[in-house]
Amino acid sequence: MANIEVKVPQLSESISEATLLQWKKQPGAAVVADEILVEVETDKVVLDVPAPKSGVLAEVLAPGGASVTSGQVIARIAEGPAERAAEAGGAPVAAPATPPPAPPAAAAAAAIVMPAAARVLEEAGIARDAVAGTGRGGRVTKADAMAAAQAASSTATGGGETRGTAAPQHGAPAIPAAAALAEVAAPIDPAALGNNRLEQRVPMSRLRQRVAERLVQSQSTAAILTTFNEVNMQPVIELRNRHKERFEKEHGVKLGFMSFFVKAAVHALKRYPIVNASIDGSDIVYHGYFDVGIAVGSPRGLVVPVLRDADAQTFSEIEKHIADFGRRAGEGKLAIEELTGGTFTISNGGVFGSMLSTPIINPPQSAILGVHATKDRPVAENGQVVIRPMNYLALSYDHRIIDGREAVLFLVAIKEALEDPGRLLLEM
Repeated sequence: MANIEVKVPQLSESISEATLLQWKKQPGAAVVADEILVEVETDKVVLDVPAPKSGVLAEVLAPGGASVTSGQVIARIAEGPAERAAEAGGAPVAAPATPPPAPPAAAAAAAIVMPAAARVLEEAGIARDAVAGTGRGGRVTKADAMAAAQAASSTATGGGETRGTAAPQHGAPAIPAAAALAEVAAPIDPAALGNNRLEQRVPMSRLRQRVAERLVQSQSTAAILTTFNEVNMQPVIELRNRHKERFEKEHGVKLGFMSFFVKAAVHALKRYPIVNASIDGSDIVYHGYFDVGIAVGSPRGLVVPVLRDADAQTFSEIEKHIADFGRRAGEGKLAIEELTGGTFTISNGGVFGSMLSTPIINPPQSAILGVHATKDRPVAENGQVVIRPMNYLALSYDHRIIDGREAVLFLVAIKEALEDPGRLLLEM
């Protein structure tokens, strides 16, 4: 019986090699067509490698942690039914370490869990045979897995809200990355180290290496300066509270705060195009489009998917895209094209409780806006001390092409737009 080659997916031209993560199947194990065998991590995304045919995993040619290239053969599958394929491949089907408690019907169902559903169940810590499939032939679909994960989460939290925010009353929970990050196990076990002054060395992932490289590049090549301002978020909060229920019914997505920050940033970029520009050698490149990167924390590190033509997107489109970015970043499903380009970036540290920070520019861009937690603070208005929901904004910019005047006026334009949201509609 023929052996089928399992190859590394086609990588982007800018990516020369990738790293294999842990194999989900071992030699001798039965596999089903389209079942995920292993994941390949590049410096931008994580790609799934599915089984091209059903059969038995006859041979693994590259172990987990190995560096691989595009199109490289990493395994072979003996095609056909598991029993006959095992005979042809000369490898017995591996028996489970412990007898499965599930009946044969449940075991059969576990063999036809769809790849996307398998990922959701794995991340939620739910056994495959614990979910009944509603798909064709009893297949467990992604919808089945998500419903099971949601039910398990509701049980664990007493049915409460699972999406954490830094400021429940006024915060800007636009990127639901905090919940995903909380599920990630620490790379080391502090209890195992004990009090014996031991050390444990853990290699960086490719994504972490790339993030580190770009941060050092930004710090060493750009003349970074940061300017700050404070914004009274009361007008935005009142507008959102007034329309959020109808907005969700009309558009099928919640009205968050991030769409206001994106709209305000684009409003200011149009007035000060130098902030939307970049340096190329000895030239300044002015971009006639507004591709805004949204920094998202994921289990494997920071990623910055890009909102293309943000100036042409409605509030609902922006909210849908950001929610989708957050979800797929947690799943490692962002495409390489979505992580490249961008003329300006917004980083929302407020979802983690940050009060103030100095964000680092994402090269080759020339500026980045840092948004922080909105908190009730005393401020002076008309000679009176009043309590207002305030947010500190930080703009880090490349002083090589952006002067302090433009940077300050740019941030003031954002402040004015947020404190009077009608400006965004009237383009004032």
